[in-house]
Amino acid sequence: MFGILSILLIIRYDIAIIGTGPAGVSAAITAKIRGRKILLIGNNKISDKVSKAHIIKNYPGFIDITGKELSQAFNNHLKSLSIDITEDMVNAVYAMGKYFHIQGKKNNYEALTVILATGVDVTKPYAGEYENLGRGVSYCATCDAALYKEREAIVIGFNEEALSEAEFLAQTAKKVYYMPLYNKDKDINTLQAGKDSLKDNIDIIKGKPLSIERREDKMVLIMEDRELAADGIFVLRESMKPAQLVPGINIKGLYAAGDITGVPYQYVKAAGEGNVAALSAVGYLAALNRAGK
Repeated sequence: MFGILSILLIIRYDIAIIGTGPAGVSAAITAKIRGRKILLIGNNKISDKVSKAHIIKNYPGFIDITGKELSQAFNNHLKSLSIDITEDMVNAVYAMGKYFHIQGKKNNYEALTVILATGVDVTKPYAGEYENLGRGVSYCATCDAALYKEREAIVIGFNEEALSEAEFLAQTAKKVYYMPLYNKDKDINTLQAGKDSLKDNIDIIKGKPLSIERREDKMVLIMEDRELAADGIFVLRESMKPAQLVPGINIKGLYAAGDITGVPYQYVKAAGEGNVAALSAVGYLAALNRAGK
């Protein structure tokens, strides 16, 4: 009797674009037209910053268009070119020499070049958060769940998707404390009312996080009215800062576009930079090909 060897192959793309705002969409369109194999990672709903805009007056070709309408136009353009959006949140991008390894919450990916079009994360880190990153603080519960077998963890969720990660973590952990920071009391009350549908080892907690400390072998979340200790703390934001995504700058094959590059924070500027970033990536790939690398 012969066993079946299953080998999981990771597709290596020419260009991976992280972010589906104007910069990411523009980069994807340009790269696709240039005939490159692309991966577009982000939100199928495009950018919240775009979709929630009341009226946009300075986007060429669209007079007084709403954010919702512009988002739909972006989606229509992507679909016309058969460009799919891979819904995932990227936790880290590693330069591996000849390619980049992209670690997402759902899957891992590989690409010869990467364009960062993630926008700007305006939330401030908690005191002690960065200092303890990798030492008890993590940004991905699904990635690190195996490390918390029979242990306790705190999950701070900034959106509804964080609850799914908390539930996944609870399959392994002994105890999960889940703190939703979206819509505050309304969602906490809703979650508590539906507690029967959650795993028994998940506790919904209220509080305002102030800082994170490591005390001996425990992580401590300091809130306004109390402290809570556990083996680890997961901070699940909607996006990550560039410094946490990529260890280092000036890496060949890595490009940035849109709000991530700084002011002015304009849709038109972001789209233009996405186009330039894609052309730069295409030129870089052509140079590699000529050099036989």
